[in-house]
Amino acid sequence: MSNKHDEISLADARRRYPQAQLGEAIEVEVTPQNFGRIAAQTAKQAMLQRIRQVEKNMVFEEFKGRAGDILSGTVRRFERSDVIIDIGRIEAIMPSRERVPTEGYQPGDRIRAYILSVSNEAQGPAIILSRSHVDFVRRLFELEVTEIADKTVEIKAIAREPGFRTKIAVISHDEKVDPVGACVGMRGMRVKNIVRELGGEKIDIIRWDPNVLQFIANALAPAKLKGITVDEATKTATILVDTDQLSLAIGKKGQNARLTAKLTGWKVDIEKQETAPLGFEEKLARAIEQMASIPGISRETAEALVKHGFHSLEDLLTAELDDLVAILGAEAANAARQATEAEQDRREGAVSKPDVEGATGQPAQ
Repeated sequence: MSNKHDEISLADARRRYPQAQLGEAIEVEVTPQNFGRIAAQTAKQAMLQRIRQVEKNMVFEEFKGRAGDILSGTVRRFERSDVIIDIGRIEAIMPSRERVPTEGYQPGDRIRAYILSVSNEAQGPAIILSRSHVDFVRRLFELEVTEIADKTVEIKAIAREPGFRTKIAVISHDEKVDPVGACVGMRGMRVKNIVRELGGEKIDIIRWDPNVLQFIANALAPAKLKGITVDEATKTATILVDTDQLSLAIGKKGQNARLTAKLTGWKVDIEKQETAPLGFEEKLARAIEQMASIPGISRETAEALVKHGFHSLEDLLTAELDDLVAILGAEAANAARQATEAEQDRREGAVSKPDVEGATGQPAQ
């Protein structure tokens, strides 16, 4: 059965195109009856609409697999508090909830953002961008640090307060590669590039550890901890610190403690270690023990010296020999003086090796 609108006989075709062959497609101009201006305009609109739909489908196909990538765009305008960004063939949206609170944007600014989601809506593809998402930092590290891109170094956890501070825990699958050093880069250039992209947001890079106690201690660095106790049932870690370390461990407005809790997945309680003030008798007992620990000074001599107000090595060194003779006698006084001078020489001549703390990757406070 033939279709007069789609098919033509070979004889009729050859009247128009003598070289026409069976199965070949030819063009025949047709002017329908009553095909006026309104009908022509309607047809044009239908075709344009179809073309636009095809273009939208092409854009969606181009971006649908790029969720999780980083792209660059130009700020075009603002719709309420949302930022409209031109990314080439289409405009993307960065909602107010995905903006960094410390950043300001102006039309014409070039920015990079993380593709949060891509959906095909009735009005066309909807691309949602973010600069506050935690994976924005993850992707920046993957782009900047080759060891992360090739899986030698793995990002185990990230905690972020956009615009202020980020903590990132890393581990190396190659014992020859230092994960913190790889992320920091030579002279800190790698992490500096990321900090610059984030508008000066501070980044703490710490070493991940399977031991939760060590992991929490690493996350709270550079604060020095006195002890950690954990409750597995409630996943709560109680941290004890000295008074002078309390503010450092908690951080500005509690930021360090909050980020540590997010990073480790444990509730973190930081407490000051309470030390009862020493009484008079306890101070005397401690002074006697310290004095008796000096080689050449007996406990009896130490008790006599402390009783008369000499509580330290420095006190003995500055004392007059006559005063010591009056307390101990000539022989014991001379022995005590020789012992204190020998102890002073030993301390001054002792060579102490400096402690080398492990790198934390944290920028200077």
